[in-house]
Amino acid sequence: MIYLDLFLSFLQIGAFSFGGGYAAMPLIQEQVVNRHPWLTQAAFTDLVTIAEMTPGPIAINAATFVGTQVGGPGGAVLATLGCIAPSCIFVTALAWLYTKYKRLSLLQGILKSLRPAVVSMIAAAGLTILISAFFAGGVVRFAPGCLEYRSMVYFAAAFYLLRKKHWNPIAVMVLCGVMETAVCLL
Repeated sequence: MIYLDLFLSFLQIGAFSFGGGYAAMPLIQEQVVNRHPWLTQAAFTDLVTIAEMTPGPIAINAATFVGTQVGGPGGAVLATLGCIAPSCIFVTALAWLYTKYKRLSLLQGILKSLRPAVVSMIAAAGLTILISAFFAGGVVRFAPGCLEYRSMVYFAAAFYLLRKKHWNPIAVMVLCGVMETAVCLL
């Protein structure tokens, strides 16, 4: 039964996560934290970090990770297949339709109307991750001991290096990891 649940959950995620991996994060969170309590909110934050760090699409990495955690190797395979199956079907059909009808204003209007929805899904995922990184327990409280100051410093440094200095994102991730390692060793 767990295999079927994994497959169907990630089939839904794969079918409705327009806009890529970051847009899929709220859908993944709803399935794996809220609907099926396979992960805690803290574990979900770790999942996002691991899925971002590993090569490949975030949603597929998340599916593989959750599948492994919940159902072992078989769960990983089924969750990953569930996640990619809709894309394979949709992309094939859309490629055919787009090449045939790309000049229609209706199609262009539909594509234009999806952009704000995708941006809002990405922003919602980013805000959830930001809150769980900055506040202990993922709950916004400004009481003593609730703020994660080191995370805020890493965020500010990474943001500055990425946006103002145009550093390579991999170099920024490595730098943040080295900084945390140095802090932990001191």
